[in-house]
Amino acid sequence: MMTGNNLGEFLRAHRGRLRPDDVGLPSYGTRRVAGLRREEVAALAGMNGDYYARLEQGREHSPSAQILEAISAALRLDGPAREHLYRLAGTAPDGRRTPKEAVSAPLQRLLDAYTTVPAFVLNPAKDFVAANALAEALFCPFETVDNLARMTFLDPAAKHFFVHWEKFAESIVAGLRHATGIDPGYARLSEVVRSLSERSEAFETLWSSHTVYGKTQDATEFDHPEAGRLALISQSFDVRAAPGQLMVVYQPEPGDCSGAGRLRAAQGPDRGEQR
Repeated sequence: MMTGNNLGEFLRAHRGRLRPDDVGLPSYGTRRVAGLRREEVAALAGMNGDYYARLEQGREHSPSAQILEAISAALRLDGPAREHLYRLAGTAPDGRRTPKEAVSAPLQRLLDAYTTVPAFVLNPAKDFVAANALAEALFCPFETVDNLARMTFLDPAAKHFFVHWEKFAESIVAGLRHATGIDPGYARLSEVVRSLSERSEAFETLWSSHTVYGKTQDATEFDHPEAGRLALISQSFDVRAAPGQLMVVYQPEPGDCSGAGRLRAAQGPDRGEQR
């Protein structure tokens, strides 16, 4: 049931789930209720105890993102709970969590279960975090399959592999620019942008245009050395359990029954078995 003080009720509930030894605090005195005291949460969050009490009592309605982040850490909130705290306070998470650089075992199994289409996971810096066998087969013309932005601008294979290289390159840069707006403090993203700006004039020109948009569903044409011309439509999914990760699945255009088959044939009989 929704009440007039959902933020306070949320804080009290999560405070009640923690014990002093859960957060490294000594336990003293008789506790009338389970969980941490208000002043203990305030101390862990580095804030005034009276201010925290006003938040729980519904007498303070506009905590800053800095305050919310401190409370999230003090109450040991996981990703979804942290985001819910921000929503209850009427603001958005500030995006300072570092994206995970590995996929979970269930997500890797899901990728591997796609046996007829390429599927892979990228972080906001366009690093490949994981890929299935068909994705590895798709990108085999590149010397190293490590970062899609680096591959696009610095690997000589890119301009032949991406049939409409200019369009694909623009989409890569627009995606990086979009990611910097979400998480400007992500060090790996800054590193990729800095490196490409120094090494690729084409990247620097596109980066300076400040074009911003996320992943599209337009078909991308590839010229694969073994499978030939492929027109694949991408579908992208945010990984809720690992904010910042994006799962991308390429599938043939409707009516194209040969593209994926040619790519599977190019994969070879034992490449998938080596994974």
